[in-house]
Amino acid sequence: MNKKERLVAAIEHGTVIDHIPAAKTYQVAQLLGLFEIDTPVTIGINYPSKKVGSKGIIKVSDKFFTDDEISRLSVVAPNVILSIIRDYEVVEKKTVETPSEIRGIVKCNNPKCITNNEPMQTYFHVTDSILTCHYCEKEQDINKVELV
Repeated sequence: MNKKERLVAAIEHGTVIDHIPAAKTYQVAQLLGLFEIDTPVTIGINYPSKKVGSKGIIKVSDKFFTDDEISRLSVVAPNVILSIIRDYEVVEKKTVETPSEIRGIVKCNNPKCITNNEPMQTYFHVTDSILTCHYCEKEQDINKVELV
């Protein structure tokens, strides 16, 4: 394939989220609230990828994400790469990293946990790929979590 040929149209300013496992693409878009914003969003799935087999890619015009928004991605797609675009050029690349704590993104899988019975935000400590609930200390695998 010609290097100049793009599978998805280039954007002038914004963010490209690449190397999303194909099955997680819509979940990533939902987690970032991309269905509620007013700027153009391009979502592509099932592109061939040497890294993940079949990947998704999302291009968001005129939107730059905060570190907090980016850390939310680590729960569903831990190895995505964000490219910051200005004047059609990549000015910065970021690899999503899992933070040491996650708040308000994942549901505790302990039905007796206070976060499942009171109106309060979930809070987990992250060690390797294990989330430990701050309140009830129940552990869960980051790859098997349910989003709030």
